[in-house]
Amino acid sequence: MSSPRTTMDPPVQLSLPRTPPAPAPGCGVCAALAKQRTAAHGAGDLSAVSDCNVELAAHPKKHPGVR
Repeated sequence: MSSPRTTMDPPVQLSLPRTPPAPAPGCGVCAALAKQRTAAHGAGDLSAVSDCNVELAAHPKKHPGVR
């Protein structure tokens, strides 16, 4: 029979948050998403900020010449 573990696990190491995605220059959709993100951040709606970041990160794939 084994004895129960009586020690604590080591602390969790968290990284810093990622840098928010930048809007593509000259893209109206990216500019609108960046504006929405700024407004959401000002209102304290971090869920909407996150949603805008996801859309901004995915949107440049729709720009010509960007993979």
